[in-house]
Amino acid sequence: MLESVGPLTGSPWIYALVGVSVLFDVFLPVLPSGVLVITAATAAAAGTGAATGQVPHDVPDILVLILCAATASVLGDLCAFRLARRGGPRFDRAIARSRRLTSAQARLGSALARGGGALVVIARFAPAGRSIVSLGAGAAQRRIREFLPWSALAGVAWAAYSVGLGYMGAQWLGATWLGAGFSLLALFAAGAGAAYVVRRPAPAASTPAAS
Repeated sequence: MLESVGPLTGSPWIYALVGVSVLFDVFLPVLPSGVLVITAATAAAAGTGAATGQVPHDVPDILVLILCAATASVLGDLCAFRLARRGGPRFDRAIARSRRLTSAQARLGSALARGGGALVVIARFAPAGRSIVSLGAGAAQRRIREFLPWSALAGVAWAAYSVGLGYMGAQWLGATWLGAGFSLLALFAAGAGAAYVVRRPAPAASTPAAS
């Protein structure tokens, strides 16, 4: 695998490519940011001797890769949040057209109001979940101090999980397309589980019984 992508993963530009892809996939969820992160992590694992085979000397650094992906994730979230916050009514109308988006926005607002933004972290793993959460929080005029800490936690969790998958896949299966494919399947499985949680209707609020 590394022989075919070595020129890419062996260049410092891999950090810029990962950063740009993660930054903009909040607006274009089709960007292969997860694939890039896992591929770079697989190369990094090979460079530390975790995988066998011929390995280039210049490979990505694991910690720098996590920091790059997490930082780009938070910056992208903030861009989407600010954009939706300023375009409030227009984004409200767009969200209102989708029952799932409306439900997700309502659940997000309730979670943030209670001081628990675990939904922000979970949605980061779901396909387009990051977009729904960031744009929804901005359109709902949530306060930045309610959103930013959870966005940062989500970015670190997603980056560490994705890099960890690529690294461990290379350890177990070698720096091959099989190892990278296994890591991607694990990432997609986490995304499917997160998507189920995000799209699940919010539980109805219970009312006190009459005396």
